[in-house]
Amino acid sequence: MNIVAFEKMKTFSSEKMKKINLFNTDRMFCDLYCFEPDQFQKVHAHEGEDKVYTVLEGEGYFQVGEEVETVQAGASILAPAGFPHGVTNNSGKQLVVLVFMAPKPQH
Repeated sequence: MNIVAFEKMKTFSSEKMKKINLFNTDRMFCDLYCFEPDQFQKVHAHEGEDKVYTVLEGEGYFQVGEEVETVQAGASILAPAGFPHGVTNNSGKQLVVLVFMAPKPQH
């Protein structure tokens, strides 16, 4: 069994958001994104992959498509394949987000 203690893996950088991989297989990946205040993940899209952001600590400004929302710890956001999405930490405190991404199933 592969178990990770994400609390011990959190890493922050004053230069830019940090991505810490927790799990990675041919079918999915799961990362921690650690943001200092005013750091961001630029808006981008993945054509064949859905992404879920779960806010573990703090709060951030999330964009999915044309929608934008401030989301606090304890909530998850779905970014469906093809939708532009990104995150900005405008809270003044650290932000930790669990990110899960997998390809859309082929029918």
